[in-house]
Amino acid sequence: MRRSVRQLNQYFPMINFPVLLRIIGLLLVIESVFLLFPLATCLYYGESDWEGFALTFGITAVTGSLMAFCIKPTSSSMGKREGFLLTALVWVFFSCFGMLPFMLMKAQPLSVSDAFFEAMSGFTTTGASIMTSISHLSHGAVLWRSLMQWIGGMGIILFTLAVIPMLNHSGGMQMFNAEVTGITHDKLRPRISQTAKSLWLIYITLTAILFVLLIVGPMGTFDALCYAFSIMSTGGFATSDEGLSLWQSDYIEAVTTFFMFIGGVSFTLIYRAVHRDFRAVWSNDVFRTYIWVILVFYLIFAGTIWYNGQVTSIKSVTLDPLFQIVSMISSTGFEVPEFGTWGTFVLSLVFVLMFFGACAGSTSGGAKLDRLIYMLKNCRNEIERCIHPNNILTVRVNGKVIPHETVSKVIAFLCLYVLIILAGGISLTAMGLPLIDSFFSAFTCISNTGLSAGVTGYGGTFAIVPDPGKWILAIIMLIGRLELFTVLLLFTPAFWRK
Repeated sequence: MRRSVRQLNQYFPMINFPVLLRIIGLLLVIESVFLLFPLATCLYYGESDWEGFALTFGITAVTGSLMAFCIKPTSSSMGKREGFLLTALVWVFFSCFGMLPFMLMKAQPLSVSDAFFEAMSGFTTTGASIMTSISHLSHGAVLWRSLMQWIGGMGIILFTLAVIPMLNHSGGMQMFNAEVTGITHDKLRPRISQTAKSLWLIYITLTAILFVLLIVGPMGTFDALCYAFSIMSTGGFATSDEGLSLWQSDYIEAVTTFFMFIGGVSFTLIYRAVHRDFRAVWSNDVFRTYIWVILVFYLIFAGTIWYNGQVTSIKSVTLDPLFQIVSMISSTGFEVPEFGTWGTFVLSLVFVLMFFGACAGSTSGGAKLDRLIYMLKNCRNEIERCIHPNNILTVRVNGKVIPHETVSKVIAFLCLYVLIILAGGISLTAMGLPLIDSFFSAFTCISNTGLSAGVTGYGGTFAIVPDPGKWILAIIMLIGRLELFTVLLLFTPAFWRK
């Protein structure tokens, strides 16, 4: 192992590979600890899948320990290169080891391609699945799917910064900026590790509250725990084929709607609200836009349902459309049973919600409403310049003038976002997948929403995607979760040059 690390340093002397691999090793040890929970669950329910989780735990723990304690870096310094590379590699390593339990299942084990797709979908909180049914899964496997989403919801690197204090001085801010969604990032506390701990504390507390509220309803303890993980992370994995509709409970639907909404709010704003700085929350342009988008789309959805004569109860024009809107904008991906009958106009609006998502700094996917605001204000300025070319116009958000470089980066992001959807869709059509399925699959994966192409009425689940296509979609999920630049940067020659 040491010889391989030395060879890497010879080829790429500008990157400190020993410290990268050592940190990844420490994180694999932590992942092995998380694997103990589904292992214990299988033992509790007397399920044979405990053997697969036990073997995965051993492989992950041993590999992580060898990397963490046998590799001795001569320097612990980390720069921007190491920060970007570590951020991307950690998600890949976690998925590679996290997929092993699905390959070792006693009932219907998955292939390498299917298992990696499922694991990457979990950690990136996409919620896409190649499984046409999950009724055969053990309780341990169901818990592991939800737990993966919960780990990835707040971010693996953010968790790393919270538990490994040395990164506070060594590349911590670069990794924080590379993983946390958004355009700009504010530290809540003087040290980046303190910021990470504060955000994770809020995340854990909200998950615990949601868990208790679900137990108060008709859910059992196991289902409540799994749904608390998948809802708070806005991931969307279910515990049964029927999903939330299994309980036919307005209470569960209302609680889920509220916490999906919270999951779409920037955790920085939630931190402000916890510390009673409510003025900072309401004066935030993005948060207000988030509220207005939900309200406007709710009126449109409810009006469409009424116009089409699909009003069967008060709930069908109140809670159901609100649930569906919040589910889509937060990228959770849950559906109400009647959603497929609401028509293509509603479906087209759902695409808009999926594209932009909720607030930056949240657990939601999509391009984020922040970028929508920047783009619209910049477009308005450009239109005004056509009439008054000498006017000096600026983009202002939250009372601050946004630098032109930031606006340019937002425009580049949105262009790349669309180009990746096009490239992914074209690649899937080359593999024989139907046109609608191809582009919708790429779209739903980069937005981390996870709806299958079946929602369009043209195709089925992700099981119809060929194996090469599953790897492409898995990469697209990662690109979407890390917001493009962090991953795409690794494919540029300049990154690997001195």
